Amino acid sequence: MASAALRDEVDCSICLDTYTDPLMLKCGHNFCQVCIDQFLDTQEGSGVYSCPECREEFQDRPALMRNIALRNIIENLQLTEQRRTETGIFCTYCVHSPVPAVKSCLLCEASLCDDHLRTHNKSPEHVLSEPRTSLENKKCSVHKKVLESYCTEDAACICVSCLIGEHNGPMMESLDQASKNKKEKLRNILQKITIKREETEERVQILEERRRKAQEKAAVEAERVTALVTDMRRRLDDLEKRVLSEISRQEKEESLSLSTLIHQLEIKKDELSRKMRHIEELCNMTDPMTVLQEQDTGDLCDPEEGGGDEDTGGHDKTHDGDDLDVTVISDSFRTLCDIISGIRIYGEGPADILLEINTAAKNLLISDDLKTATWKQEKQNHPKKVKRFQEYQVMSRRTFSSGRHYWDVEISRSVVQWSVGMSYPSIDRRGDQSFIGFNNKSWGLWRNCHNLYYVIHDSKQIMLPHNAYSYRFRICVDYEAGRLSFYELCDPIKHLYTFTATFTKPLHAALSLYGGSIKILGGGGKWKRPSQPKKLLR
Repeated sequence: MASAALRDEVDCSICLDTYTDPLMLKCGHNFCQVCIDQFLDTQEGSGVYSCPECREEFQDRPALMRNIALRNIIENLQLTEQRRTETGIFCTYCVHSPVPAVKSCLLCEASLCDDHLRTHNKSPEHVLSEPRTSLENKKCSVHKKVLESYCTEDAACICVSCLIGEHNGPMMESLDQASKNKKEKLRNILQKITIKREETEERVQILEERRRKAQEKAAVEAERVTALVTDMRRRLDDLEKRVLSEISRQEKEESLSLSTLIHQLEIKKDELSRKMRHIEELCNMTDPMTVLQEQDTGDLCDPEEGGGDEDTGGHDKTHDGDDLDVTVISDSFRTLCDIISGIRIYGEGPADILLEINTAAKNLLISDDLKTATWKQEKQNHPKKVKRFQEYQVMSRRTFSSGRHYWDVEISRSVVQWSVGMSYPSIDRRGDQSFIGFNNKSWGLWRNCHNLYYVIHDSKQIMLPHNAYSYRFRICVDYEAGRLSFYELCDPIKHLYTFTATFTKPLHAALSLYGGSIKILGGGGKWKRPSQPKKLLR
């Protein structure tokens, strides 16, 4: 502990303040670096230098050496004083200037600096502690004596008089022992809290990782959507150019054809006008001989009798050029609808589809995660259920009675024939009428054993114009709009067909297969093709 006298020893004799970067002369005296440099500068040109403290003279400007030990002492002293000053507890007996206290006496209820601590009574009843602002809590509130023991029964600190009085049982401990026991409990609590904090921190890290992945996924999706929209714009621009070009081409061809026909009709009209004038002249003549002797009467035939084929031909031409050919334009707009439909289905999240094992036919094996249906040659040991399909089919647990949803399937290459679609829960479970689309309670997309694709509802089949090359398909339902659409998940996504209906009951996802497997929202395994495939469809 630094006393006031020691505090004076670290003051510069020039600035009378604590040394700053102390430097030492050859005579052993120390000064601040700035102070001694300025002092020696004033002696420049006098021919002699001297020490400000002892006046020892030097012929040359003296070399200055850093006093590292003194600098360290000053730093430690300043740090100690700073800590004491921060406590705000000063010596009770230093009335002229505040001096930080180093100890507090519980008996005297006074705080002491280094100087007053040396002269303080050393008897045992004068208990010293770290400096405190309030010393009353160290004394018994009843007997005004220093607290020395701890009663575990009452969880209270007590003095000697309390031990003689009401606290005289066996549940007494010294303050040190009681403090040690409480610290042990606190360490156990601290250990538990530390474990909980580590678990919380681990959860925070997991959530931060999930947030990072969500941000990355959002960035990828944003990039994909941007690319998709850019591609859509390009395709729409190309489509617009093609349609406008086709309209312009047809307009030019039609205009040229009509111009030629109009020119021919104008010539014919002039010829008929000439004949009309000649006939009118003959009709106005008074001399009968002149009328009868007219030599060109053979050319003045009745227009209903002569040139009828030519007139009819002209009429046909006019009728042929009556309208534009809209086939190309209609096809282009169907392509546009497919593009818009492709954009629409990307706007929804995939539905969580689980297969209802109690509806699975006995030749279907359902995976543990209820996502994959696999065809088996041997029948599975499924419990007998009224709602179980007789062959090949299974429905989902979940139903859809509102909103827009979609779900994806992946067909293994070894499937001989399959179908996917949606069905009312009241669909038959036995017979040909139980298959998807072979009734008015279900709608389906089929691929038969001849690798032909068609959609079917109420036993009415519509063949698709092309075969699919992907093994992944998407089924989309818009319940309120009454739309059920099928897509091939290729690049770009391809619209296959859309049913329109008025849905009156909840819809189940449904699928059927012969050979191989179908997996919902994932890939299927490779299975051996059965040696004797059984034909499902007639």
